[in-house]
This record gives sequence, structure tokens and C-alpha cells, in this order.
Amino acid sequence: MRCSAVAEGIGEPLAGTAATAQTWLCLEQPGPWGRDALAASHLDEGVARELTRLSAGTGVRVVLIRRPGSHPDRHRPVPRHVYLAHTAPGRTWLERTTVQDPKELLDLDFVQAGAGVPGGLGTPSAERLLLVCTNGRRDVCCALLGRPVAAALAGTHGEAVWECTHIGGHRFSPTAVLLPTGYAYGRLDVAAAARLLDGGPGVVTEGCRGRSTWPLPGQAAELAVREQERVSDPDALAVEVVANPAEGWLTTVSHVDGRVWQVNVVEREIAPPRAASCTAGLTPAVGLAATSVRLRVAA
Repeated sequence: MRCSAVAEGIGEPLAGTAATAQTWLCLEQPGPWGRDALAASHLDEGVARELTRLSAGTGVRVVLIRRPGSHPDRHRPVPRHVYLAHTAPGRTWLERTTVQDPKELLDLDFVQAGAGVPGGLGTPSAERLLLVCTNGRRDVCCALLGRPVAAALAGTHGEAVWECTHIGGHRFSPTAVLLPTGYAYGRLDVAAAARLLDGGPGVVTEGCRGRSTWPLPGQAAELAVREQERVSDPDALAVEVVANPAEGWLTTVSHVDGRVWQVNVVEREIAPPRAASCTAGLTPAVGLAATSVRLRVAA
């Protein structure tokens, strides 16, 4: 069985599984993508190495994107779409530009971008982007399940939808990340993916894996508060996580209106070992769970 079918069959939870990134740099790169897409694509090897080096430790995650459907690389210079999105609540932003040569991105101040300082790339944009993982060389589930979703949405949503390289969690395919907020989703179908782009500004918690801004326990805690308190404003909640290895994580979730919740998050074994991706060996099947959500400070 494919890893996504196994994960769904054992009820592996989605909350607290999103890739962590304060900022996302999305570079259009047509043609095939290998397992390690930055290094194994038609992107210049030197540029790929420098993007990896410059982004390391800055909070910026670099992904390649391409238009859904046929995407041949004709090996001639063409303008590439580039997006830069910062995900922190209350100061999310999205900037866009085009470059003739990806080498131009080496001039970006990655430290500033990771810290959320706008103005480093192109023009501010108010649009929303949905990046659907289709990196089949990394895991076949992403290609088999992600590409049909991206293709179906492309006809109605145009450049709001892109195929993208690995964003973590193949076993939750089809997976996607919504920018600029950084909320990741799993087990999407076309209707659910369309709602992320067509709905209002509120956070959709159904199928949500978490906000990439936060560490994994913080993602689970934030979603638990959103679901319990019916908080939909993406800018309303901030998260602070304190590790407590013996008992899990003690997490504080604060609302802009003054309310503060204490959320205990633990890791639980949910099934016997399983493969986290179709080509991987067996690893423990564990998931994060919010065991208590207590209002500590009222508004």
C-alpha cells in the first residue's frame, strides 16, 4: 500500500506536521525535479548550492514551483516567477517579481527576509497562493495524488495555483501550503483545495496540518485553541512553546484580545511502525495531541 493510504488507514493525525518556515522563497523552475529538487533539477548547480547555503539557519525555506500540467524546460532564458512570503501573524506579506536568471536571487538578504522585513523582493501582492506538492521523485504519492488536484484548480484559479517541490509529509498527500499565512494542509481533494482560495480570510482548520511559523507542538496547540474557541482570524493567535521532555510540551497560546490559554501537547504512539514515505523503512507511528486547553487569562 502507498504510504498515504497507510497513514489515512491508521488515522495518523494531521495537526503538528507542517514544515517549519518563517518565510518561503518560491522560484519557478520548469522541467523535471529529482529527489533533492534544488540540486537535482535543471537549476544551475552553483545557484542551487548558494541558495541552500544562504538560506540555512535564516528561517527561509526555498521551494521550486512550476505551472500545473505540461512543464517542459526548453533550455532557453525565460522570465521566472518568484514569490517571497512571510508567515508571522499580524505581519504576513507576499511579494512577487520575475527574474531572467535565478542567480539574481543570490542578492536577496536572507536574514532580513527570514526576520520578516518586507521590501526585499519585487512588488507587494494581496493575492493568495496555493502550492501543491507534486515531487514524485521524492515520493510517488505526491505525484499520483497532488498533480490531479493542481491541474483541476489551474483552469479556474490561474497563477494562484502552482506545483511545488517537497514540503514534508508525503504520507498526507495530497499536501499543500497556503501563502502568505503558511498554513499547510493534507488529504486534500479539489473541493477542499478550492475553498482555501475562494473562502474568506479565516483559517480553515479542516485538514490543516499547522502554521509553518510555529514549531510542531505549537502548531498542534494553535489548532486546538482555534477549534475549541472558534477562532478563525489568522492574525489573532501567537504561540510560545516550552519543552518539557518528561511530560511533553507546555505551550502558551495568546489572543490579541488579551486571552491566554495553556495547552499541554504530548506525542503518542498511534499504531505499529509504518513507512513514513513509500521508499522509507519502518519508523514509529506517532502523532501530537493537545491533552488539555485551559484558559489562563481572560480578556
